[in-house]
Amino acid sequence: MKKYLPVIFRIIPALILLQTLYFKFTGSPESVYIFTQVGLEPVGRIGIGIVELIAAVLLLFPRTAWLGSLIALGIISGAIMMHLTDLGIEVQGDGGYLFALAILVWIFSAVVLWMNKTKLPIVGSRFN
Repeated sequence: MKKYLPVIFRIIPALILLQTLYFKFTGSPESVYIFTQVGLEPVGRIGIGIVELIAAVLLLFPRTAWLGSLIALGIISGAIMMHLTDLGIEVQGDGGYLFALAILVWIFSAVVLWMNKTKLPIVGSRFN
């Protein structure tokens, strides 16, 4: 099990990020609403979608997982802040589902980054 844990911790945030891309890239009403509320529609919706795609792909590979997790943490921290300020925890009656997914991505990405801390440029050598 210990062998598969790093893989599980990489796959879960990658899958969550990837499954939300459909809504961002197709301009679903929910996604347009969210990005309109925070003043980033449509450029932010598409741009953030592209960055999330990059993060998800990087998370899938052990060699680049540290970078994917770092990017995911940055993007998802912004999403969490938007939920805590402009959007609210519950968006359009979703019961806080999107917020919960954001928290999961943040936690799993933080764990992946910690698991790969020695691979970080400049500071990684301090963890040996």
